[in-house]
Amino acid sequence: MDTLKLRRIAIDTYRENVAFLHRDCPHYRSEGFQALNKVEILAGQNAMPVLAVLNVVDDGAIVGPDELGLSEQAFAQIRLPEGARVTVCQAQPPASLSSVHRKIRGERLEEAEYVAIARDIVNNRYSKIEMSAFIVACAQVGLEREEVLYLTRAMVDSGERLDWGAGLVADKHCIGGVPGNRTTLIVMPIVAAHGLLIPKTSSRAITSPAGTADTMEVLARVDLSPDQLHEIVHRERGCLAWGGTARLAPADDVLIAVERPLSLDSPGQMVASILAKKVAAGATHLLIDIPVGPTAKVRHHQDALRLRKLFEFVGDSLGLHLEVVLTNGSQPIGRGIGPVLEARDVLAVLNNDPQAPADLRDKSLLLAGQILEFDPEVRGGAGRALARDLLESGRAAAKFRAIIAAQGANPDPPPLGSLRHEVPAPVDGIVTAIDNFQIARIARLAGAPMDQGAGVELHRKLGDPVRQGETLYAIYARFPADYRFARALAGQDTGYAIAAPLNSPGHGGDWRLPVRGLGMPH
Repeated sequence: MDTLKLRRIAIDTYRENVAFLHRDCPHYRSEGFQALNKVEILAGQNAMPVLAVLNVVDDGAIVGPDELGLSEQAFAQIRLPEGARVTVCQAQPPASLSSVHRKIRGERLEEAEYVAIARDIVNNRYSKIEMSAFIVACAQVGLEREEVLYLTRAMVDSGERLDWGAGLVADKHCIGGVPGNRTTLIVMPIVAAHGLLIPKTSSRAITSPAGTADTMEVLARVDLSPDQLHEIVHRERGCLAWGGTARLAPADDVLIAVERPLSLDSPGQMVASILAKKVAAGATHLLIDIPVGPTAKVRHHQDALRLRKLFEFVGDSLGLHLEVVLTNGSQPIGRGIGPVLEARDVLAVLNNDPQAPADLRDKSLLLAGQILEFDPEVRGGAGRALARDLLESGRAAAKFRAIIAAQGANPDPPPLGSLRHEVPAPVDGIVTAIDNFQIARIARLAGAPMDQGAGVELHRKLGDPVRQGETLYAIYARFPADYRFARALAGQDTGYAIAAPLNSPGHGGDWRLPVRGLGMPH
C-alpha cells in the first residue's frame, strides 16, 4: 500500500483524533473515503494503529495531496516526526456499537457490554457522533442501578488506579451547580492537618466559572505526575492537583467532553462519572455534597433523596465507605466567583480573617467535620468542633502553605481583572432570590475561568437589605469584549430578586439542608 507523509496540524480537537486528507489525494479517491469516516493510520507492520475521524480539505496550505495531517492529540499518539511515512485505511466499526444500538432501543445492557464500550472509547474507536448517541440513549432511556454500577466499573478499569498504601484515604466531592462553592481548598488542609490522608485530584471547569483545580492553580502548580502526587501526599498528608495527568478513568474524560456541550447530566451517568474517578484515585472513604435549591443542579428534595440512594448503592457495591450530605444550594457560596476571587475567599477563611465569608467558612467546617469522623478515633458528632479548632489554631493554614510549597507555589499569581463594573439594585428591598445559573453565566462571559482574574464579586446575599442604586455585585474582566458581554447580560437580568421587607424569607447560617427524615446528624 502506498504511503503518505505525516504532517502535524496545530488544531486542538478536544479529545478526538482527527485526520486530514486533501480531496485530490490518490488514497482519498481510490479507497472511497468520505468525510467523518473512521480511518486507521499505521506507522509499520507491527505498530499499533491510531484511529481518527477523517476531515477532507481543499486547501493545500493545510495538507497536500501526498500528505496526511493529524490533529494535536492524534499526532502525539503516533509518536513519529513530521515527514515520516504512514499508511491509511478504512477502520472497522467498533464491535461494541451494536450494544449502543440496543441501548437506543431501550434495552438493558450487561457488564461485559459496558466494558467493551469503555474500551473502544478509550481506544478512539468511537466518533463524537457515536458517543453522543450512547450518552443520549443512557439519558433518555435511563440506567438501572445495576447498569450504573457496571458503567462505573468499566470506566475505572479503562485507566490507571492510584494506590496510597493506606487503609483510610479520604475524599470529598460536590456534584456542582452552585458558583463559588470552593470548600475543598479549605476542607483538604483541615483534614490533612489532623493527619488523615486526603489526596485530592480535582477537575478544571468545563461549563462553570471555575473548577477546584482552576482556583488552586492561582496559588500553586496542579499538573503533577502520579509520582509527584505520591511524594507530596506521603509527606504532607494531602494535595490538590488536576486529575488529568494521572489517566484516571479516561473513558469518563472522553464522555464528559461530549456530554457537556449537550448539557446532559443524567443521574446515572453523573454517579458513574464521580465514583469512577474517586475509586481510580484510590479513595476508601468518600463524602458527597449534594446542594439542593431552585437554581442548583438538583432542585427538589425528592430528586436529591433518589440521587443519594443511587450513590449509596453503587458506593457500597464498590467497597467505598460513602456518606452523602444534602446542603443548601439556594445561592452562591462565598463572595467570589472566578479563580482569583475564589482563591481570595479561601485564603481569607484559612487565615481567620474577620471579613472572610461566613457561609463558605461554615459549610467548609460542616464538611470537614463529617470527613474527620471517618477517623475511628473521632467520636460521632465531635468532628465539626475538631475542624473548627484546626482552623482557628492556624494549623490548617500552615498545612495549606506547606502543600502549596510542595506542589510549587505560583511565582506570578494572576491579578484581578482591571475592568470593573458595579451592578446596582433597581429598587429598595431585601434580596429574596439569587439565580445561580445566571450569576455563573455572567462570570463566564466576563472571561472566567480562562481569564483567571475575571468573574463576579457578590456584595449582597439572600436576606440582605439593599437600597436602590447600591451594589449587588461587581463584574471583573481583563478584555474589553468580555467586559461588554458580561455587562450586557447583567443588564438584561441581574440574577437577583428583590422584594419588600415583609416578603423576605430571611437567611440563617446552617448549610445543612433542613429536610426531615434524612438520618443526618445535627
